[in-house]
Amino acid sequence: MERYTGAFEEAVDGARQQERHYQLLSALQSLVKELPRCAAAGRNGRLKWPWSRPRSPRPSARSSFQQRLSYTTLSDLALALLDGTVFEIVQGLLEIQHLTEKSLYNQRLRLQNEHRVLRQALRQKHQEAQQACRPHNLPVLQAAQQRELEAVEHRIREEQRAMDQKIVLELDRKVADQQSTLEKAGVAGFYVTTNPQELTLQMNLLELIRKLQQRGCQVGKTAL
Repeated sequence: MERYTGAFEEAVDGARQQERHYQLLSALQSLVKELPRCAAAGRNGRLKWPWSRPRSPRPSARSSFQQRLSYTTLSDLALALLDGTVFEIVQGLLEIQHLTEKSLYNQRLRLQNEHRVLRQALRQKHQEAQQACRPHNLPVLQAAQQRELEAVEHRIREEQRAMDQKIVLELDRKVADQQSTLEKAGVAGFYVTTNPQELTLQMNLLELIRKLQQRGCQVGKTAL
């Protein structure tokens, strides 16, 4: 008798899983039609991964990525979402991404403030030197000050360039970490890549997951 009861419970559980999968798949198919609001690759294929809201892709690009989001891809994605773990992972990635972007933004802001203070101090120094300079020595002083100003501006540009490179490398590492995490979680379409088209496909998949979260399509919730 217990054997039959266990088999019955397994059958009921399987039916619930199938219904849940059908609901998620239907919701995903509906959301695919909203791809104009999904992510698209920017200049040079570089993306703000994965949570920014870039401008809408061209209709031709939208159609291409709609075709790549096939029934099989969406069905596999729905399967990965069944137990709710992926929703939690994506939420965690979102929080880490925000912290990373905030940290990088603050670093660049501090550098900009340092450069502003440096320029102000140099300007003040030059003004005081000119006021104390004898008129016949002023041209020589001004020429020296111009060389000093150019050297400082060159230093500022180099430091800004180094900071921007650091930011890009940090974001690229973060992208790879997130791709690897989602691949290990069994989310269809995710693996470590720098291919712009594959990145855009992954962005679209993430956008679909986020929209499901916003609509309450998580385990234990029936509102789709």
